[in-house]
Amino acid sequence: MSEPTAATAAPTASAPASTAAPATDAVAQQPDAQSVAPPVPYDENDDNDGEDAPSGHVPMASRLSLISWGDGSTPSMPVIDDSTSGDEVYENGGDDTDSRSDLDSDVDSTLDLGIKSTTTSLRSSIYDYVEENGRTYHRFKEGKYPLPNDIQEQARLDLQHAIFLLMAHGKSYMAPIDKPKRVLDFATGTGIWAIEFALEFPDSHVVGTDLSPIQPAFIPANCTFEVDDAEDEWSFGEPFDYIHGRALVSCFRNPAAVIRSAVDSLAEGGFLELQDGHFPLKFASPPPENCALVRWIGLILEAAARAGRPWTNTCYYKQWMEEAGLENVVQRHFYWPVSPWARGAYYKTLGAYVQQDLLNGIEGLSLKLLSLLGWSFGDIQNLLVEIRRDLLDTSIHAYIEVSFFWGRKPVTGEKKEASSEAAAAETEKTTETAEAEAEKPAAEV
Repeated sequence: MSEPTAATAAPTASAPASTAAPATDAVAQQPDAQSVAPPVPYDENDDNDGEDAPSGHVPMASRLSLISWGDGSTPSMPVIDDSTSGDEVYENGGDDTDSRSDLDSDVDSTLDLGIKSTTTSLRSSIYDYVEENGRTYHRFKEGKYPLPNDIQEQARLDLQHAIFLLMAHGKSYMAPIDKPKRVLDFATGTGIWAIEFALEFPDSHVVGTDLSPIQPAFIPANCTFEVDDAEDEWSFGEPFDYIHGRALVSCFRNPAAVIRSAVDSLAEGGFLELQDGHFPLKFASPPPENCALVRWIGLILEAAARAGRPWTNTCYYKQWMEEAGLENVVQRHFYWPVSPWARGAYYKTLGAYVQQDLLNGIEGLSLKLLSLLGWSFGDIQNLLVEIRRDLLDTSIHAYIEVSFFWGRKPVTGEKKEASSEAAAAETEKTTETAEAEAEKPAAEV
């Protein structure tokens, strides 16, 4: 297999001509193979991974087993399927029984469970949205977040939730939590993660926050939603046992500050977990010349950086979590093919879902950001036609690296106990040394 490459782009200083899109962006080699090394093996029956399934608790989402990795491990980097036969032999233990209809049935049954188990809860009254180019955006702190909040975007976010479940073997979290009482899901979007978590942990209270009040009216009694900006000062009355954030890379001007706020809002011994994608896209083989997908990601990265919210911050999450004071920070890697180009039932299914998610969301991802570069609505639509063509082309082997990060806030008592033990050991050592010195003959002293 060819060495993966990352899509990059030269800056575009001015608006494109109405008749043509900007020139093709360059494709740079990925720094080294270490950055996409296969993740640590996972086995839900392995004692070493006991933190993924707390003792005595049977998670709803994490036991769906939507699709099997076959060998019991998190998947390695996707491999190109160059088969020309219509009868594909899938790797990772997959076969025709791992069909999308089966997966859809499992997902639907989960959603049905959510609907049947919900009750009404009061939400914010901020429902006035901003409309632009046929899409709607948040009114609270208008213009801060570049993606829309309309029905089309909400459907994409819910599909993205299904992708995360497929990717992680049905797990919606990986931190070694054990029946947390207070839980926060910041930048919650449609609230689907918070709702499912509340159903899985009925004794917990789950709070979801977002700039947009797009969450459903019928939710579990132990779940509430608030309109809030995670970049403001966090003023929750009580600390949380577990804080979750997902797909945040496009959200914040200063992610390190948001991470510090999250850690400050954790109870001692509590966990922070972040789940996000790494950009730019990578390629398992060189993309074709004049690839619109390559050109698009370069433009988006430039525009996001110009807006002060770079999409390239995920690689720093682990460092920022450690600097904020978390201990034992773990990072686990996964991969999203952007179409069903990769070998194996797991990757073909995942790629099909990611492809549809991008086809649904490419406009919303582009309108605000490309307009910052001076692109007109018509120019953007022309480029989107080319990008959709590339997304449907399985000879373009693009993928997104995705990481889960989690870490624990230290317990003060544990630190004090460890310090006391170290001090006692040092005192004992000093005493023993003094006694030994005292017993030496005078000539030796």
